[in-house]
Amino acid sequence: MNIQILAIEGCPSLTAATENTRAALGELGRDELAIEQITIRDAADARAFAFAGSPTILADGADLFPSDGRTEDLACRVYPTESGIAPAPSRAQLVTALRERFAHPVH
Repeated sequence: MNIQILAIEGCPSLTAATENTRAALGELGRDELAIEQITIRDAADARAFAFAGSPTILADGADLFPSDGRTEDLACRVYPTESGIAPAPSRAQLVTALRERFAHPVH
């Protein structure tokens, strides 16, 4: 499985998204999976990926938190979490989303 985090340059949420994703992979016993960080620099980059705001977390090219929010704008993204709106999904949300993706891979 290929894990990517799409973020605009200087995204203040990139660290939290990466740490939570790494922790979720560890909890699922998938520490061997690398997390590739991709910088979205312009609208062309956004179009080339399933970018829905910074950060967007993809597994095999599919957004782990799909929405109708694909954008070409270099904008921030927020996530509804168990503790309210946050700039990155929680570890628990990522565990759930990744577990589902491992059970039903995108082809």
